[in-house]
Amino acid sequence: MARKSINVFSLSFLDAMTCGFGAIILFFMIINADIDLRREAVLEDLASEVDRMELKVLTGRKNLVQLTDDLARLIEEWAVLRGLKDEIVIEIKDTEEEFSAATADTAAREEAIEQLRSELESLEEESERLSAASITPEDAGNRIRAFTGDGNRQYLTGLRMGGERVVILVDTSSSMLDRTIVNVLRRRNMPMEQKLQAPKWRQTVDTVDWLTTQIQPGTQIQIFAFNDTAWSLIEGSNGQWQTVTDGHLLEEAVESLRATAPDGPTSLHAAFAAMRPLDPKPDNIYLLVDGLPTMGEVAPNRAGVTGKERMGHFNRAIRGLPFNVPVNIILYAMEGDPQSAPSYWWLALNTGGSLMAPSEDWP
Repeated sequence: MARKSINVFSLSFLDAMTCGFGAIILFFMIINADIDLRREAVLEDLASEVDRMELKVLTGRKNLVQLTDDLARLIEEWAVLRGLKDEIVIEIKDTEEEFSAATADTAAREEAIEQLRSELESLEEESERLSAASITPEDAGNRIRAFTGDGNRQYLTGLRMGGERVVILVDTSSSMLDRTIVNVLRRRNMPMEQKLQAPKWRQTVDTVDWLTTQIQPGTQIQIFAFNDTAWSLIEGSNGQWQTVTDGHLLEEAVESLRATAPDGPTSLHAAFAAMRPLDPKPDNIYLLVDGLPTMGEVAPNRAGVTGKERMGHFNRAIRGLPFNVPVNIILYAMEGDPQSAPSYWWLALNTGGSLMAPSEDWP
C-alpha cells in the first residue's frame, strides 16, 4: 500500500493562521480605540487644568493691582508718619533743652519753691482776714482810677494785682461774643454796634477796667489785645513799657478796648510773642481768655479745629512764656471746650499764678 506524503501547509493550517492573524488585528484595533478614549479624557483634564490656571492668572493680576494700590497707600502713610516722627523728635529735643534749662540751677529752684510756699501761706492768712468790705476809704483814695460795678459789689477773687511790670492780655476773638457756640455764630454776623453790646464782651471790658483800678502809680504796664494777631491798646507805646503816673493812660486803653469788636480766631502764640520785645521781662501777667486757642503760629488752611489740635496749639504756645513769671488767668469758660479749665489751671499752678472763672455779674 503506497504511503501519502504529509503537506504542512494544508487548508486547515492556513485557516488557523488566518484566524489567528485576524484576532491579533482585532486585538490591536480594540487597544487603539481604548487609547483614543483615554487620550480624549486626558486632553479634557488638561484643558480643565489650563482653564483653572488661566483663571488663577487673572485673579493674580487683579490681586497684583490691589496690592500695588495698597503698597502706594502704605508708602504715602509711611512718609506722613516719618514726617510726624521728625516733628516729635524735634519736640522731644526742645523739651529736653527746656527741662535742662529749667533744672540747671537746682538750688535757685528750691529757693523759689520755698519762697512760693511762704507767699502761699501769707496769702492764706490774708484771705482769712479779707471780707466783702475790706477796702478802706484810705485805700480807695490812693487809687489812680475808680471802678463802680453794679451795686458796688466786692468779691474775694484771689487775684493779686501787684508787680513792678504788669502785662494784661485780652482775648478779642469771635468766641468772646457769647458763652454758647450757637449765640457766637449768631452774634458774629450782627452789626458792630450790637457786637460791642454783647454781655460777655462788656463783662470782659469791665474786668480790664477793674484790673486797671488796682494798679499803683509808678507801675510799668502794657496792655495787649489779641485774636490771630496782637496789638497794644496803649496808643503810641510801640509795644514798650509805659509808666503809670495817673489814670489818663489807662483810661485811654480801656476806651480803645471798649471800641473793639471781637472777631477772628484765637492765637496764644500771637499774644505771647507780643510780650517778647519787653525789656526787662514782666513780673506779672494777666490773661483774659475763654478757651484753648483755635490756631497756632500760622493761619489754618481749613475750617474747624479738633480738641487735640487746640491742646497742641496751647502746649506749643506756653513754651514762649518767660520763665518764672506768674500767669494769672481770668477764664470766661464756654461750652464745647472741656479741656480749657484744667489746662489753664495747670498753667496757673505751674507758674505760681491764679485762676478765676468769674460769674456773669462780676465785677
